[in-house]
Order: sequence, then C-alpha cells, then structure tokens
Amino acid sequence: MNEKDFSQQSDDYRRIEKAIGYVEANFKSQPTLDQIAESTHLSKYHFDRLFKRWAGISPIQFLQLLTLEHTKQKLAESGSLLDTSLEAGLSGPGRLHDLFVTFEATTPGEFKQMGAGLKMEYGFHPTPFGACFLVVTDRGISHLSFVDGDDQAMALSRFQQSWPEATLAENQAGTGSMVNRIFSVDHTHESRPFHLLLKGTNFQVSVWRALLTIPRGNVVSYQDIAAYIGRPKAFRAVGNAIANNPIGYLIPCHRVIAKSGRIHQYRWGAVRKKAILGWESTRSSLFPTVETIKRWSEP
Repeated sequence: MNEKDFSQQSDDYRRIEKAIGYVEANFKSQPTLDQIAESTHLSKYHFDRLFKRWAGISPIQFLQLLTLEHTKQKLAESGSLLDTSLEAGLSGPGRLHDLFVTFEATTPGEFKQMGAGLKMEYGFHPTPFGACFLVVTDRGISHLSFVDGDDQAMALSRFQQSWPEATLAENQAGTGSMVNRIFSVDHTHESRPFHLLLKGTNFQVSVWRALLTIPRGNVVSYQDIAAYIGRPKAFRAVGNAIANNPIGYLIPCHRVIAKSGRIHQYRWGAVRKKAILGWESTRSSLFPTVETIKRWSEP
C-alpha cells in the first residue's frame, strides 16, 4: 500500500471517527444505519461503501466489535498474558511477536550521556487512523504519535523538548517508506523487524515490553499488565507508563482497556482507540455474536 492509498484511508477515517463518536453519544437510542450515515453527511449507500473500504466489513459488524459485552468477552478469553503468549505459539511471554518489534532502551541518565548529537529525521503522514508524526534515527524509531488538525507544530515542539540535544531534520520521503511498512495490513512475510530506540525508566520499559506480548485482536486489562510484570498492586503506575508510551500502534497500548470492558483513556483519543481495536479485530477474523448495536460504555 502506497502513501496515496493511506491518504485515502486517512480521509475516510475522519468520517469513520465522526460516525463512531455519533454512535457513542447516542447508543441508548439504538441508531439505525441511516442515522449513522446522516451524521457523516453521506447517504446510507455511500457511507456503507466508504466504511467497507476502510474496515473491510459493514458498519454494523464493526460497531458490534466495540460493544461493552464483546470487550468483556475478549478480556475473559485473554486470561493471563502468559497464557495468551503460549496460545499464540510462542516459547514464552518474553518473545516479541505480532508486528515483529525489537527495541533498545536507555534510562534518562544513560541518555543524558549518549543523546547529544543524535541525528533524527521526522515526517507527517496519513495513516488508516488519521495523520501521524514519525521520528526515526539510524538506531530505530524513536517516536510515533497521531496528530489532528493543526497540531503538527505542537507535536514537533513537544518532541524537541523530550530530546533537546538531538539534531532534528525533516525527511518526508524516508519516514514515508517506514509508515508504509508500519501500517501495511499483511506482516506475515515481514522479514525485517521494526527497531525502536526508547528512553524510559526500568519500570516503563517493563510495561512497554509487556504490551508487545498482546496478540492483535486481543485486549487485556491494566491489572493483567501489572500482574504480568510482577507488580500486581501497581496497576495505576502501569496506567501512567502506558499513557507515556512514546511509540503508538507499534507498542500496542491501545490493546489495554478497563477491567469493566470499557474502552477509554487513550492519549490520542478514545474514539481513535476504538477504531484501531475494531480495525485490528476485523483482520483477526474475530467477529462478535451479538446481532445489534449494544452499549458502548458505562452510563
């Protein structure tokens, strides 16, 4: 898939996001497909075609994937992260899989000594979930976030504050090819792993590493992650570490949801989190059994 295709998906996503937000705000009235389409200012026919082009399934099927009942079911099926890893055919929870990610982590103190003069290149690109901001180095990807509207300057400024000693240069062509790899639908034959360069505390790194054991199409709770890293009572600290994940999507913090089954608390917006989870589920052949749109969240 080339950048033109991603640009089309990114344009589609703006309407998809609006539709998801509409259903989330009106779930109690059980909106019809016509009503959902009207919220995007499209006819039912055009909205249905647009949605299938983006998600691969109908709007109703997609929305069913995001019901509270379905997410509770997925949490129950996931069990412990160790069980999930073993069921996925892995040798154990420490092995990275799914998007074939490997990373090098440094503590803030270590980075202070080795970060000066690091050359970084960045770009802003369309993705199936809206525009993204990507930063790469010779040692790996160091940042991936989603941006909305005119937030590009703010995203760049925040990143510069995190890596003040680095040399930052724009390279749309170089980062664009990496974006194409990251958001490619099929990673089955991916031979080159995605290398990441991360800066974080030992605790943060342990949380980010744990996130990489969650298979696509699955969700776990914050408590699951805390138990997995051997700190079962530290689920609030786990939540903070997840909230500070510097590399969205590749480190799948979107796959962690509340123990109640609610999908919320995502630094790039709860609606985008729902969209990513639903999009991934359609590519994992994990379809719900419910027949109608039900509750999306707690009252």
